[in-house]
Amino acid sequence: MKSNLSEYIKENTKIITSTQNHEKIIKKIIILITKKLLNGGKILLCGNGGSAADAQHLAAEFLVRLNPKKNRKPIPALSLATDISTITACGNDYDFSRIFERTFEGLYKKNDLLFVLSTSGKSQNIINVLKSAKKNKIKSIGLLGNNGGLAKKYCDYKIVIKSSNVARIQEAHIFLGHYIFDQVEKNLFG
Repeated sequence: MKSNLSEYIKENTKIITSTQNHEKIIKKIIILITKKLLNGGKILLCGNGGSAADAQHLAAEFLVRLNPKKNRKPIPALSLATDISTITACGNDYDFSRIFERTFEGLYKKNDLLFVLSTSGKSQNIINVLKSAKKNKIKSIGLLGNNGGLAKKYCDYKIVIKSSNVARIQEAHIFLGHYIFDQVEKNLFG
């Protein structure tokens, strides 16, 4: 009898390996983020649930550092899912579907980027913030799952992890986030 751990490892390895199919778009994303940061922009990240935690995690990697052996200046990045007062006020006074859109519209500047993480691509608050980015001519990057949902229509750059297993999608998203941010860090600081 095979262990559950073996099955988990097999499934995870298959999905992580499949990210190689996105190499061209990954390179474009790395170049885009590097250019935006060199031109004074910042990265605004968001997601729901575990993806909110991943957005916060990736923002911390840019602000502090990804490589513990590399002391460097902070890279401007902000998770739109960390201010509970703003999130609950917007959810109460407007609607939960506007929590990221409202904050995004208050914070974005010309050379900024929107970076969304969504395992389904169906969350209305993600779709709304992507629509706002389009309307305001802010480039957007989406790490999505399943078939990408409606969110893929509004992302300028998207990587869709073809799986319905939320945990495996999130593992692939954080893997890709670490890889992309590591490459950007190398572009900026050598």
